[in-house]
Amino acid sequence: MKVIQYTSYGDTDVMQLTNIEKPVPKDNEVLIRIAATTVNPLDMKIRSGKMQQVIPVKLPYTPGLDFAGTVEEAGRNVTRLKAGDQVYGGTIGGTYAEYIALAADQVARMPQNLTLNEAAALAIPIHSAHLFLVEQAQVQAGQRILIQGAAGSVGQVFVQVAKLLGAHVIGTASGEGIGLLQSLGADETIDYKQQDFTQVVKDVDIVIDLVGGETLEKSFEVLKKGGLLLSAFAPPSQELASKHGVIARFVEGLPTFQQLEFGTDLIEHGKVIPTIVKVMKLEEAAAAQQLVEAGGLNGKVVLTID
Repeated sequence: MKVIQYTSYGDTDVMQLTNIEKPVPKDNEVLIRIAATTVNPLDMKIRSGKMQQVIPVKLPYTPGLDFAGTVEEAGRNVTRLKAGDQVYGGTIGGTYAEYIALAADQVARMPQNLTLNEAAALAIPIHSAHLFLVEQAQVQAGQRILIQGAAGSVGQVFVQVAKLLGAHVIGTASGEGIGLLQSLGADETIDYKQQDFTQVVKDVDIVIDLVGGETLEKSFEVLKKGGLLLSAFAPPSQELASKHGVIARFVEGLPTFQQLEFGTDLIEHGKVIPTIVKVMKLEEAAAAQQLVEAGGLNGKVVLTID
């Protein structure tokens, strides 16, 4: 089967199209023929080598975190899924490929009202929204939440789910992202290129950081005492957490079918919608990553696999 792989960390030129053997599913796994995957910011962070201490991977490495496709074979212990099911899900690595063998617990039947491209675009955002907002933050109605990087593909779903949970949602974005967040129901928007969010927002209950770097460090300043900061990209400073009297955690975890089924229900009822900005071929993975790295996209870049 064809895959994109790299044998060393670096820029996009380390990525090569190659062929490897098709995987064989174990008893608790399903073999999926992938129709679509997407480019996530974490893909580039892993490729650069910056995540080795947080998410170590073995080389050669096949990138990719999400997919939609069709079950071709189910292991003998799998009863929830069967050959022919159209599914979506996620993992750490392996989806820039024609096939993947994956634990059935990381896979769910995809929403019936989505295309395969749209399902791939929502797999990681849905997983992340449930993991951060429901499991970790346990969001309650009336809480004030600041979402950093809210106009990105993951941030958009965070906004939609947080509103469904009854939160007062504040999102940072720029340019067309401001109008997008308003259309998704954000209560307040901040143009980070025009405003310093620390001068605009105070005493929020929860900060979800989807940006990292200086934004992560400055986010401590806007939390109320006892507030919660959750970061998607780096372990936040415990020194700053202690100084400001808040809780701060780096959040990671593999998708589960329960998280995906939670999202499927919302999607099929029209409460969460996907946003795709460009569709490219698997062979164009390097160019697709360059496009996402350049920034400014308010949606997913999808890679289709023939």
